[in-house]
Amino acid sequence: MTARRYSRGVDQVASVDDARLIEALRERNEEVFERLTREYNSSLLRVAQIYVTSRAVAEEVVQETWLGVLNGIERFEGRSSLKTWVFRILTNIAKTRAQREGRTLPFSALERPGTVPEPAVGPERFLPPDHDRWPGHWAAKPEPWPEDRLLAVESRRVVQDAIEALPATQRAVISLRDVEGWSSDETCNTLGLTETNQRVLLHRARSKVRQALENYLAEAS
Repeated sequence: MTARRYSRGVDQVASVDDARLIEALRERNEEVFERLTREYNSSLLRVAQIYVTSRAVAEEVVQETWLGVLNGIERFEGRSSLKTWVFRILTNIAKTRAQREGRTLPFSALERPGTVPEPAVGPERFLPPDHDRWPGHWAAKPEPWPEDRLLAVESRRVVQDAIEALPATQRAVISLRDVEGWSSDETCNTLGLTETNQRVLLHRARSKVRQALENYLAEAS
C-alpha cells in the first residue's frame, strides 16, 4: 500500500479524534494503519475466537477484517466510533465463517448466558440453606490480598492463564473490559450484547479468575 505521509508524527496522528484517523486511512497512511493493527490485533483475535473453531481460522478472520476496513473506509459514515466499526466488521466476518462451519453454541452463550447452567461461584463458598443463622452467606469471606503479591510476575501469569482457560465468550468480555479497559457500552456494542448479558458473562469470568488467584496464593503461602 502506498502511503501519503503527514508532516506530523504517527503518535500525534493516532492520538487525535476519529476524524483524523479516518482521513489517514483514506489517504493510505501506512504508519497509522500499522499502529491500528498493533493496537487492535490481540483484541480482534480474542473476539474472533468466540465464533470460530481454531486460532488459525481466527487469524484469517482478523486479516479479512483489515481488508474490509481498507475496502470500506471510504463508505464509513461515522455513526459509531472507528474502533466499534472495526470490531463490528470482525464479528460479521467471524459469524459468517462460524455458520459455514455449523458452529452455534457461542451465539447462544453470548445472547443467552443464563441458559448455560454455570454457577459464578462454587456453592461450597456459602453457608447451606438450612444454616440456623446466616443461610446463603459467605462461609469464609474473601480476604484482601497483599498488593505486593498481586503485582508479582508469577501472580500476573496466573491471571493470564486463568483468562486464557475461560470459555471463549467469557474470555472475550473480561479481556475487553479488564485487560483492554473498554467501557461496558463499547463491549456491548462490539459483541452485540445486552447490558444484562454482558454483566453475567463478566461476573462469571471474574469469579473464575479470582478463584484461580486465590488457589495460587493459598498454595504459595
